[in-house]
Amino acid sequence: MSLKRLMICLLTLVIFATVQQPAFSQATDVLRPLVNKLGEGGFKETEAQVGALAATGDPAVAPALEALSSGDLYLRKSDGMAVIGVKAGSGLALTDPLTGEALGTVAAGEVSKIKVNNGLRRTIRSALGGLTLRAPDPAVRLAAAGAVFKARDAESLPLLEAALAAETDPAVKAAMEQARAAAILVSDAPEAAKLAAVDMIASAGGRDALSVLTAVTGDAKTSPALRDAAQAGITRIEKTMALWDGAQNIWYGLSLGSVLLLAAIGLAITFGVMGVINMAHGEMVMIGAYVTFMVQEVIRTSFPALFDMSLFIALPLAFLVTGLIGMAIERGIIRFLYGRPLETLLATWGLSLMLQQAVRSIFGPTNREVGNPDWMSGAFQLGEMTITYNRLWIVVFALLVFAGLMLVLKKTPFGLYTRAVTQNRRMAASMGIRTPWIDALTFGLGSGIAGIAGVALSQIDNVSPNLGQGYIIDSFMVVVFGGVGNLWGTLVGALTLGVVNKFLEPYAGAVLGKILVLVFIILFIQKRPRGLFALKGRAVDA
Repeated sequence: MSLKRLMICLLTLVIFATVQQPAFSQATDVLRPLVNKLGEGGFKETEAQVGALAATGDPAVAPALEALSSGDLYLRKSDGMAVIGVKAGSGLALTDPLTGEALGTVAAGEVSKIKVNNGLRRTIRSALGGLTLRAPDPAVRLAAAGAVFKARDAESLPLLEAALAAETDPAVKAAMEQARAAAILVSDAPEAAKLAAVDMIASAGGRDALSVLTAVTGDAKTSPALRDAAQAGITRIEKTMALWDGAQNIWYGLSLGSVLLLAAIGLAITFGVMGVINMAHGEMVMIGAYVTFMVQEVIRTSFPALFDMSLFIALPLAFLVTGLIGMAIERGIIRFLYGRPLETLLATWGLSLMLQQAVRSIFGPTNREVGNPDWMSGAFQLGEMTITYNRLWIVVFALLVFAGLMLVLKKTPFGLYTRAVTQNRRMAASMGIRTPWIDALTFGLGSGIAGIAGVALSQIDNVSPNLGQGYIIDSFMVVVFGGVGNLWGTLVGALTLGVVNKFLEPYAGAVLGKILVLVFIILFIQKRPRGLFALKGRAVDA
């Protein structure tokens, strides 16, 4: 090919990439012989042929390369044609890798599998990345740059250089530059270029960058200066990763704390107003989760289009059902046991066993499936942190519940009466407040909040008769640590215990970590018997 013709071809490709038009396929009769040659010779010949296919720049060859990497590319013995084969009964269903046309089903003996090894797979990954480096979609180009970065193939350098020259998106361009740096490290580039590449990869950071630099230090051919630079980059990345790991633990702790807040906030109200140790509080959480399950079952069978709205339907229903159950418990059992804490504890513990057995009899002992709506599914990266949407929404939901409850207690007549009964029951009664009804409504409110906590917990935990038992002890620790009857204390206590638990778990384990937290709370109560935020008032002080 003359120099003039080569320049015209290159100019055409650049203009094509600049306007970002969809990639076109070359004629099948041109690509077909190249694909068929993948089965000729050994691994080295196949690797060379993969490079030839990548050099075409045609995305039509991607299915053939993907099938080769996964071990699904075969040669048909009758005519030597490369085909994609998928098991279908005792034979193989064949597909044309270039057109996607079904070619029928044949016996396994009529085709021969094209063998592939790990080195060849790495070459294929690099080739696939190169094919999509010039895709119109920036997300596709970004993913391709990541694939080339992980492949670390020196042969991808020309493709990267050409793609970088046409790239306009800053994020994609940065990813391509990092991929080029990784490719330079395994090329014959001068040592100065490799040192600059090490510095760029170290500046990018992340676990993938750490693995690239670790491979450099482990290569016997690496020069001492390059090895020292790579080791310094590894140390730099590890320090950054340690900070991100700490931030991830804080997030996990806040997430756990929000769950504890939802489970404990209703208990804080009932314990603070009535002094009742309600061991059946966890079962209110469990009932709320089963209400969510029942709502989703109805929606799945009758109104599938409403599935994404299932939680919004379950929230008021769970609050209403558990609130009414709580009021019935208070009117039927608790009101006869005021001032007798031991009897109250035993009665509510027995009630919790009865509720668990009732749920086992109705729904069975096995876990029930509660699905995540689309808006609560998936995750996203924040630096090196992974944040799942269901945990994020539960944190937001817990704070909204806390804010709503604070508004009810501070801005409504019911809240005024509740605070009056909490501080001085006798004085409130003498002022005309019907304390028995305040007790019933408060117990119902606390149980209702536990029910909506069950709706949230159904998205991150198994819905089973034992769901509430996993949170009742932690809820009592939160209430006692924060200060009985104080909502701000409950918030601070829940988030504090959640973060402390998550920082202890990697060193002490989950069980020993909880034991250490319990010991800490016992020692703390020796110094501050009323918790972090003690209630104020003459009756309380007395």
